[in-house]
Amino acid sequence: MDNLERDEKTKIKMNKYGNIAKAKAIEQENKKRLLKINPQLNDESGIYILTRKDENGFQFAYIGQAMHILSRLASHMVGYKQHIDLSLKKHKLYSLSNPYGWKVEYMNVPIDQLDEQEKYYIRFYAENGYQLRNVSLGGQGENRSSGSIGDRKQPRTYSEGIQQGKKSLAKELSSIAEKHLTIAVKPEKQGNKVSERQRDKFMELISIENYEKGDMING
Repeated sequence: MDNLERDEKTKIKMNKYGNIAKAKAIEQENKKRLLKINPQLNDESGIYILTRKDENGFQFAYIGQAMHILSRLASHMVGYKQHIDLSLKKHKLYSLSNPYGWKVEYMNVPIDQLDEQEKYYIRFYAENGYQLRNVSLGGQGENRSSGSIGDRKQPRTYSEGIQQGKKSLAKELSSIAEKHLTIAVKPEKQGNKVSERQRDKFMELISIENYEKGDMING
């Protein structure tokens, strides 16, 4: 082996080690960012749940399973294969300055229960108004459920998506109003027909029944 060939192989090896070191540094930085929004995250086996709400009130979720939760979440932040990878790059993690970013929750689960728990939480979030970013119904290998997330009451059209978002927002606003607020016309506006109509309109907007029956006028 001549000196030129030896130098070339050394250069390739150094580049390889350099890339590995760079990847490890990025992974550690992403882990720090994840721990900042959820300090309890660990690298044990379990289920992780990513959720976010956009400026229109639409709720999104992604549920995954992992042998090492923190490492798996960090890999999503540098990946390009899955929709959630790209969404994390676009919307980033939640913070006070980024209220529409992804929040991170998790639960440690024994490895032999991962498939069962992943399927359970995918169904739970689908049935509670979240638009899922999963592409399957959960599970791995032979335990992977067939079917698509579209079978889970997900909006199939733009208008259905808008309606689902309005329903989710109405549910949240109605709950807040019931627990903490008194909604009434201002004293100086009592007897004002316009003000009373606006109050009635507001009550209709936060009434979930209107969206379920399809009686709400769009626009």
